[in-house]
Amino acid sequence: MKSIKEIKNLKGRVVLLRADFNVPIKNEKVMDSFRILKTVPTIKELVKKGGRVLVVSHAGGDGEQSLLPMVKILRRSIPNVVFIPKTTMTKKEILSFPEKSVVVLENIRREMGEIKNDLSFAKKLAGMADIYVNDAFSVSHRAHASVLGLTRYLPCYAGLQMEEEIKNLSKAFNPKHPFLFILGGAKFETKLPLIKKFLKNADSLFVGGALANQIFKEHGFEIGISLVEKENFGLVSLCKNKKIKIPVDVLAVNSVGGKRNVLVENLAKDESMIDIGKETTALLIEEVKKAKFILWNGPVGKFDAQTKKILKAVADSSAISVVGGGDTVEMISKMKIEKSFTFVSTGGGATLKFLSKGVLPGIKALK
Repeated sequence: MKSIKEIKNLKGRVVLLRADFNVPIKNEKVMDSFRILKTVPTIKELVKKGGRVLVVSHAGGDGEQSLLPMVKILRRSIPNVVFIPKTTMTKKEILSFPEKSVVVLENIRREMGEIKNDLSFAKKLAGMADIYVNDAFSVSHRAHASVLGLTRYLPCYAGLQMEEEIKNLSKAFNPKHPFLFILGGAKFETKLPLIKKFLKNADSLFVGGALANQIFKEHGFEIGISLVEKENFGLVSLCKNKKIKIPVDVLAVNSVGGKRNVLVENLAKDESMIDIGKETTALLIEEVKKAKFILWNGPVGKFDAQTKKILKAVADSSAISVVGGGDTVEMISKMKIEKSFTFVSTGGGATLKFLSKGVLPGIKALK
């Protein structure tokens, strides 16, 4: 891939920057600005080189959410950002703005051609600019027009955050040892390829969250009303591998809201497992202290307390730590401990796919 660091001068040129401003919104207020702020260094680098930066992004799956709340966040770091409440413009209109302008267009998913990767729409997007820069690692697993189609028509470059994502996530492919992999959240179908891949070189692989519920179910444990998937994934034979660690106790809540810490085998029929237990937390923290490389994706429970304790332990450790997954990252932002980790990924599904495949369609297109 070419890096934007290689670009000498952008004077008189328009750069179409694919960013990802798909962040949690409540009452038109941004709840977590992590992804937005991670794009700021790339925008500043392009502006410094004299270009007009045209930012294209999405929010939500249906395109209804406006990007205006995200622009308000961006303006705290970059003054004079212009928001245009439409999805496309003419190049002539963009060139009418002063040099070094930053123009943000409305939610690109309002265009049907975006999700369909319609090449005529991609060509229309390309007509607005001279150069294409992808800094949206977190959407680069999507075959969309602003991710794939555009690369056919413009010179392509990787943004600074894109480079950081690839460099840091790739550390998991040749890690220091002991290597601890913590995997939480739900959706076993998306996580199983990671378990199978990293069992080869991880020294310890801890499975928590709803993923652990699935393991208990397939082993025949009482799971009460806990969140599980209907399908079976052959986890009994997989878990014979001694590297796989699962919770020994859990925090359970019953049908009337009562909570208790209980051994996994003692769960009642009206209870739901919502977090790992105190003993499991202590055991996992000991694993964290021994590790020299820690890869973590997804919270280990729905009830945040134990995930926060383990995040604090990882943040305080001397290990190389690479963390990803939307819910986990949101918690790190709330705790204000991002700088205590070696790297925090902006990706959710993109992080999972990159770790399992080693590449993404949007990255491959840049090459």
